[in-house]
Amino acid sequence: MRITRVSAATTLLLAALTACGPTADVGTDDAASTTPSAPEASVADTGEAAKESSADAKSTAALPDMAGKGLQSAQDEAQAAGFYHLTSHDALGRGRNQILDRNWKVCAQTPAPGTHPTDTEVDFSTVKLEESCPASGDQAEPEEAGGTMPDFAGKSVKVARQALDGSTSITVDDVSGQDRMVLVESNWQVCSTDPAAGAELDGQPVTIGAVKFGESC
Repeated sequence: MRITRVSAATTLLLAALTACGPTADVGTDDAASTTPSAPEASVADTGEAAKESSADAKSTAALPDMAGKGLQSAQDEAQAAGFYHLTSHDALGRGRNQILDRNWKVCAQTPAPGTHPTDTEVDFSTVKLEESCPASGDQAEPEEAGGTMPDFAGKSVKVARQALDGSTSITVDDVSGQDRMVLVESNWQVCSTDPAAGAELDGQPVTIGAVKFGESC
């Protein structure tokens, strides 16, 4: 009877040890779960770095001297050099559009020849092939009229109309005596205005006397 009791106690002890199992694995898992991970890069920081890199990589190029070249050739050469923001204007101040570039030539350019960022806007000052470049530089177009009539003498009817308030009633007369219709206003120069230059403008109608460029007023 004594032997039987000892065997039963031993059996219960072994069963309890087997149910508990090893504890080393639990400690290992806990240690792994508390290991700090490496910090991730901030999205904002990455974006700022990209901007700085882009700014540093901003390209420049040499802009050639285009004076005397045909407008189309000048534009092609500027693009070949890396400049794509191109514009042009009428150097005689007549407000004409450069519709067919091959019919115009370059008098000057802004900016001047030299090294510039390639995103710079290049503006060509131009005249038609048969015309001479103005000796005194660009003929400035009149600024928008305020409460006083500007002096439009020698300017094109087109730029005079553009300078006046859009609500102004305007009549254009051929003062050459030929009684012609004024159709392409950039081809006609102002000889006189009523009201005269310097007069107060308060909404009254305006009459412009004009002849074609090349004719005497």
